[in-house]
Amino acid sequence: MKKILIALIVFALAPSISLAGPKIEVLHWWTSGGEAAALKVLKDDFAANGGEWIDMPVTGGGGDAANVTLKARIVAGDPPSASQIKGPTIQEYDQEGVVAPYHIDEIAQAEGWDNLLDPMIAAVHKCQNNSGPYCAAPVNIHRIDWIWANKEVFDNNGLSMPTTWDELNAAADTLKAAGIIPFAHGGQPWQDATVFEAVAMGLGGNNYYKNCYVKLQENCLRSETTVKVFDQMRKLANYTDEGSPGRDWNVATGMVIEGKAGFQIMGDWAKGEFTAAGKEPGVDYYCGSTPSNNGYLYNVDSFIFYKTNDPDKVEGQKLLAKLMMGKNFQKVFNLYKGSIPARLDVPMDEFDDCANKSNADIKTAGEKGGLLPSFAHGMAQGNTIKAALQDVITEHFNSDMSSVDAANALADTVLANM
Repeated sequence: MKKILIALIVFALAPSISLAGPKIEVLHWWTSGGEAAALKVLKDDFAANGGEWIDMPVTGGGGDAANVTLKARIVAGDPPSASQIKGPTIQEYDQEGVVAPYHIDEIAQAEGWDNLLDPMIAAVHKCQNNSGPYCAAPVNIHRIDWIWANKEVFDNNGLSMPTTWDELNAAADTLKAAGIIPFAHGGQPWQDATVFEAVAMGLGGNNYYKNCYVKLQENCLRSETTVKVFDQMRKLANYTDEGSPGRDWNVATGMVIEGKAGFQIMGDWAKGEFTAAGKEPGVDYYCGSTPSNNGYLYNVDSFIFYKTNDPDKVEGQKLLAKLMMGKNFQKVFNLYKGSIPARLDVPMDEFDDCANKSNADIKTAGEKGGLLPSFAHGMAQGNTIKAALQDVITEHFNSDMSSVDAANALADTVLANM
């Protein structure tokens, strides 16, 4: 009896062992209707597998506000378990020492991620200069260079989807003359840059885009081609309405859905808003790529997993990574989100015409050298250069700055921030 009592006392005084199960705190910027519907798929999957999800949404700036919040938490020594992140920033945080020991690599190796992802996409999600263990997981591939148009508005005004920038300008002139807002746009820096990079790729070509916005070549940034890109941006600014400054992107999408505006230039997350509103491509709206020579601006929604010693959070990280790369999840999630799966083996038969066009175009672009990382969405540059480029683009878009001055300012700001 005495031994039993001693054993009970020792058990009672021993440090408690967590039996809570997988736990995850996720910082993200998916707050619009379509984004929230897509994220709910992941939350529900996590809960169904016994996990506890702690949600930390941060609205504003297409992720810019979330990145500020994330940086502050990392500096304070309190990173979340996982956060939404873009391209080069994965390496930046790894080099700061806040990611290792790479708990999710165990899942990646067990499930063969190297065989499920395009090598280029796989490398983005590996730490140690893109060649070490997996430390982040992709949920999709977004195309940036889309035009979304209200079908009834276009049909009633005798318009078809433009195949050149001159045709787009002509369509906008027709809508403006009819008293319709041609271009639904949210005047925020990341949205201005989203439009700018589509114009740059289209007017300048794929090599021009690579030299200017991936390699950051000074002579390219100051070139006459860059001046022409800014000239086109000025034309587009004149096709917006007075309510454009500060407008959220999904509000601009809503203007197209409701027929208050003709078209929007935005990544394919905009399609998630059409889907959430019960609209169908070819029936209620048109989707088409912005004019280019087999160009395709891509952006990957990724989640990075930070250093933690909490066993419940480690298990939560592994579970979330496993779910994110699950074949069925990648299908269901992307049907809601408007994007296409990052996994190569997901059947596309349930996806609509817009998604299948994106899936076909990304293969063609890859073959022809037109698969290009978005700088506006953090795939080509880190946050410092991205913000510097955005500042100049937005200043020009909202002022009478000349296109020549804007091109020179673009080069100057890159040199100052490299």
